[in-house]
Amino acid sequence: MTRPLAIFDLDNTLLTGDTDALWCDFLIKQGHLDGASFAAANTDMEQRYRAGRASAQEFCAFYVSLLKGISRRDGEVLRRQFFSEWIRPRIADDARGLVEEHRARGEILILTTATNRFLTELTATDLGIEHLIAIETEIVDDVFTGKTVGVLNMREGKVTRLAEWLETRGWPADLITSATFYSDSINDLPLLSAVAHPIVVDPDVKLAQEARARGWPTVKLRR
Repeated sequence: MTRPLAIFDLDNTLLTGDTDALWCDFLIKQGHLDGASFAAANTDMEQRYRAGRASAQEFCAFYVSLLKGISRRDGEVLRRQFFSEWIRPRIADDARGLVEEHRARGEILILTTATNRFLTELTATDLGIEHLIAIETEIVDDVFTGKTVGVLNMREGKVTRLAEWLETRGWPADLITSATFYSDSINDLPLLSAVAHPIVVDPDVKLAQEARARGWPTVKLRR
């Protein structure tokens, strides 16, 4: 197994927007959440996470708890509508083109995200990215419990989960150190620092500063 890895963050990288925040807006529009009481908390969590001030556990607990009590059957209907109306239109042509460039090179494509698998599987499929590493959610009797399972795929956890993913396939760990990784967020600094080719995409303020200091290339996928 010698093909290099091309790794992509999702939210605010390939996607214009944040999946969890958009999911909340969608649930409000559908009448599943009270907008007046929830909107402020949602905005606060998104901003604090992007600024690196919210813990990984706090971030996950906040968003994954919204799945509590939803059956897989009902959830499937909701997420397909959500993806079609709220997510797919926010994937820029330039983002799709970037993925296709790496596919044409014969690289192994991986989508790594701090959003849960339930909400991001359709996005990975639509982009033609075979491998998805995401937050895993607990399901009991075909109903979401609102809890996470395993190591959170956030910050340092993205490096851990990627290493575990490689190990389960019997692939060498040094594929990380030779990989390319695209991200917008300072929260992904651990994985950006671990790969050979870190590339920042429409970065937040802190990551932009870090990229300038380290001489990392910056690209724009949003016009």
